Amino acid sequence: MTEDQKKMLTVLEARVRQMMFLCDTLREENDELKSELHSTRFELEQTQGMVSEWKAKYDNLMMARVISVNEGEVKSAKLRLLKLVREVDKCISLLNE
Repeated sequence: MTEDQKKMLTVLEARVRQMMFLCDTLREENDELKSELHSTRFELEQTQGMVSEWKAKYDNLMMARVISVNEGEVKSAKLRLLKLVREVDKCISLLNE
């Protein structure tokens, strides 16, 4: 083997070692990123669950508010009907006299 071939072989070995080191480094980084992605997805699922829970609570609160407003309107309508019935009763009693 000539000197040039030995130099080329040495350079090739060094480059292969560099590539192996780079490959190992990239594998480690890839594993870290996968782990980070997994934890981020888990957090996202938890957050989406919380959002769904809060949305359900909000919907229930709005429904309760609508019902309470409707109850207020019902009370008001009952009072108006009672007033009208009293007026009709007065009119009937006046006609009967």
